[in-house]
Amino acid sequence: MTATPKAILLMGPTASGKTGLALELARHFPAEIISVDSALVYRDMDIGTAKPSREELALVPHHLIDIISPLESYSAAQFHADANRLIDDIAARGKVPLLVGGTMLYFKALIDGLSDMPPADAATRAQLDLEAAKYGWPALHAQLAEADPATAARLEPMDSQRIQRALEVFRLTGKPLSAWHAEGRSQAARFEMLKLALIPHDRAWLHERIALRFRVMLEQFFLDEVIRLRQRYPELTPDLPSMRCVGYRQAWEHLDGHSSYPEFIDRGIAATRQLAKRQLTWLRSMDGIAALDPAEAGVTTQALSACHDFLSASTPHSA
Repeated sequence: MTATPKAILLMGPTASGKTGLALELARHFPAEIISVDSALVYRDMDIGTAKPSREELALVPHHLIDIISPLESYSAAQFHADANRLIDDIAARGKVPLLVGGTMLYFKALIDGLSDMPPADAATRAQLDLEAAKYGWPALHAQLAEADPATAARLEPMDSQRIQRALEVFRLTGKPLSAWHAEGRSQAARFEMLKLALIPHDRAWLHERIALRFRVMLEQFFLDEVIRLRQRYPELTPDLPSMRCVGYRQAWEHLDGHSSYPEFIDRGIAATRQLAKRQLTWLRSMDGIAALDPAEAGVTTQALSACHDFLSASTPHSA
């Protein structure tokens, strides 16, 4: 009989303070951090992703950061496999897996499991891109609502990447994405978890932090980073998943002359706010989370207490 691994999940919208709190938790518990962030997987994308600094990365072991080039893609299925392997490895070393990030699709895959969905199909995606160019993504979102109401309900009408994938799966298989997800629950988490979620009660607090962080990124020469990426990776295009990341898409458009500098800033901040809104919608729909307000002075103490209680509780055993 072996003890069931325990893992701490620290979730929250962008700019809510996850990195700082995670490092504080790692000071008090023998943790290793697993990044749950679809942007941090990319090498050479540091400023626009708010990647932890070298000093922060050196404080505690980090995983799933800087693992692929901006020309590659990384799926929820890959994350599911990598994260489960890492959780087992970290627990076997007597450490605590601390999963930190805001890519809610990855958290959902880890918690609920994934089904063996079909891989991306270039022809289907090209057709969907043509339809989107002609009718707009809201029209395709409406189409998705007819085929798969459950998936459409959790997606914004302009969430092009996920609308495209959901329609692609439906057209290739005739089965809604939500049905595939239901089948995937056999791969649901096989470990105990504490789900901590940073959910600010005051949306204005988060909006201020988003705007401030975006401007700090610009002071850190974010646009120069995107210029270097375009030079270092000549095959890079704005349609690749890496350049669909919030901030990078708006920077690309600005560098191509499609927006003025003030427009670029406004669009970047607005896109980040929309991302945060989607993340909060996901979080509020999740069961069993311990919600913490990151704007409160006692948030660290609350998180430490919850982690202590969770880790000190008796653990069930498995064969």
